[in-house]
Amino acid sequence: QVQLLESGGGSVQAGGSLRLSCAASGPPARRPCMGWFRQAPGKDREGVARLYTYDERTYYADSVKGRFTISRDDANTLTLQMNSLKPEDTATYYCTADESWVCHSETRFLQTDFTYWGRGTQVTVSS
Repeated sequence: QVQLLESGGGSVQAGGSLRLSCAASGPPARRPCMGWFRQAPGKDREGVARLYTYDERTYYADSVKGRFTISRDDANTLTLQMNSLKPEDTATYYCTADESWVCHSETRFLQTDFTYWGRGTQVTVSS
C-alpha cells in the first residue's frame, strides 16, 4: 500500500519561499508518477507540478512556471521548492502518486487520475 506524508507548509510573506516535502512508502512501481495539487477555500483542487520518476520529466501549471520546482531528494522523497510566493498561492497542498500511465500525457493533469493522496499541508502567503 502506498502512503504519502507531506511536511514543510507554513506562513510566509509575499515574495518569500517555502519548501514542501512528501515522504512516500510502498512499492515504487505503484507510484512512479508523483505530483502536487493544491486547493484553496471554495475552489477546485488544481494540479501544480508533476514528476515522472523513471525519466525525471516534469510538468508545471502555467501559474507556477518559473517560480516552483519539483524534484526528488531521494527515491522516496518528493519536494516542491516554492519561490516568489504570492497571496494567490495560499492553499492546502497535497502530494499525490500513481502508476506510470498517469504521466504519459504531456498535458493531462487531473486529480481524478491519481489514486494515492497525502493529507495535505497548509501554505499561507500574506501580502
